[in-house]
Amino acid sequence: MNLLLLEEKDFIGPDKAVVSGRRFDHIKRVLKAKTGTCLSCGVVNGKMGTACITCFKADRIEMEVTLDAAPPMPLPLTLVLAMPRPKMFKRIMESVTSLGVKEIYLVNSWRVEKSFWKSPVLEKESLDRYFRLGLEQAKDTMMPTFYQKRFFSRFVKEELPVIGQDSLCLTAHPKTSNMCPAGVNKRTTLVIGPEGGFIDLEVKTLEEAGFETVSIGDRILKVETVTTYLISRLFT
Repeated sequence: MNLLLLEEKDFIGPDKAVVSGRRFDHIKRVLKAKTGTCLSCGVVNGKMGTACITCFKADRIEMEVTLDAAPPMPLPLTLVLAMPRPKMFKRIMESVTSLGVKEIYLVNSWRVEKSFWKSPVLEKESLDRYFRLGLEQAKDTMMPTFYQKRFFSRFVKEELPVIGQDSLCLTAHPKTSNMCPAGVNKRTTLVIGPEGGFIDLEVKTLEEAGFETVSIGDRILKVETVTTYLISRLFT
């Protein structure tokens, strides 16, 4: 935890907050903080600053909070991701949140197993937890917006061209010799397929929607690895 992420309900006064549960345990056992220790903090979807511990109780900590800084700038990236395996999904959500991605679309694909869509990882409570962990890691406060799109063709044909308007539109796909650009540092809409990649018809549908198909070379990487790699490559 590099940032103590607070919520409005944690505040018992304009500049006083109380923390308990997981955050309390981490501060006490991992950070080994004491009365007088000051920690980096921020309010969900709000400002950042410093929280100084004023009192330790058996199950909670009282703090004085100063909020005087803006969160870091988000990446100008919209990520469209075919639903990965649930265990992988957790790690990806934490990673992309820590990298500054603020708009995520989860889409279906022919190679995505139907059971994945019933996984508890997609429940709001789980998603919030993954996003919070990513924000705490990267010292950020702005939660990503997250959308689930179960109908691939309808989404790509009707919604994605609007989402990608005035941006660099890319589809990551291993079966092309067209290399992904590097260091573009501009508004980008990036589509990443499932394990094994999109089928040919899906790639064609994306191309017809204005998305250029690109790869990173001969190596075939796991979705969680290639997602981080591509974001790093595009925004250096």
